[in-house]
Amino acid sequence: MGPIGEDQFFFLLQGLKWTVLLAIVGFIGGGIFGILIALLRTSKNKVARTITAGYIGVFQGTPLLMQLFVVYYGVALLGIEVNAWIAVAIAFTLHASAFLGEIWRGSIEAVPKGQTEAANALGLHYVSRMKDVILPQALKISMPATIGFLVQLTKGTSLAAIVGFIELTRAGQIISNQTYRPLLVFGIVGAIYFIICWPLSHAGSGLEKRMAKAAR
Repeated sequence: MGPIGEDQFFFLLQGLKWTVLLAIVGFIGGGIFGILIALLRTSKNKVARTITAGYIGVFQGTPLLMQLFVVYYGVALLGIEVNAWIAVAIAFTLHASAFLGEIWRGSIEAVPKGQTEAANALGLHYVSRMKDVILPQALKISMPATIGFLVQLTKGTSLAAIVGFIELTRAGQIISNQTYRPLLVFGIVGAIYFIICWPLSHAGSGLEKRMAKAAR
């Protein structure tokens, strides 16, 4: 069995960097498209609601691993050559947009209808009503679920290795194959994931408890 030295730890940190970057890109990109999906899902346009409901159904009803395969190899079939980073970033953005869109759709609908009625009574048009009245309240309601999804997205980055993307889990696998010390290597990898995800989970639980107390 080979030792785990400074070079191996540095390689793990490089994988961690790509894990964090992928989670951030997927979350931000998914958030931008997710808010659009949430607005379309709550609009009065039946066609928009139907299309976005189908979009959400596809991404929530299929495994993330399959989505990564489809984006990575599907784009190649179209004759467009993309590297693994671009492919997984696109896949995670699409995946996150569907889940965040549905989370925020539920939060928008959870805002008391009296808020919308009051905004209408004040003569606010749609953009002002959503931007200044509805969305701030909806995003506050959605915070626990949104943080929970970010934790799941971060852990889900480990699946990106299937298309050759070297993130934290794949880096751990490579080091394990070199050193023949899988228990130690993946123990370290697991500890790193825990250090990232546990504070987020704790923050989400704390927010949920505070909101439950405030609602009493």
